[in-house]
Amino acid sequence: MREINQTVASGVVAGIFLGLFLKAVEYITGLKVYTLLLNVDYIAILKDYAFPEFVEFVFHLVISVLLSLVTYYYLLKRTSKMRLVINLSLLVGFLLYPTTMLSDRTPEINSTYAFLFWMLGHGLYGVVLGWMLTNIRRNEGR
Repeated sequence: MREINQTVASGVVAGIFLGLFLKAVEYITGLKVYTLLLNVDYIAILKDYAFPEFVEFVFHLVISVLLSLVTYYYLLKRTSKMRLVINLSLLVGFLLYPTTMLSDRTPEINSTYAFLFWMLGHGLYGVVLGWMLTNIRRNEGR
């Protein structure tokens, strides 16, 4: 049970880190990368609802926790390579960025700076999540 709690906490902490990073980038640069993080316009069931920022952030954290659980139990149990978590996080960022085309609230698809900050944020998310998950794995035997 402790392992599950730590894995969930890892997803929450890494998700909060990513959210704060992208919110700071959006505040400083005006690039709508935090808006993109919280955007649900591409989900048919949710696109017609206007959720408060807090609820959208909770959606983001749920995805982060699910990614943390899947990563830990299905991937890190077989290998302890932090690079795997970072690459997976970058892949998720890369695959999600095109959803910006489905909303008029998010950056343009050809915004190089938005894409770079988006990918940097997801890379850093991978570092935070990878570090936390590999520490759980190291501490399993204690």
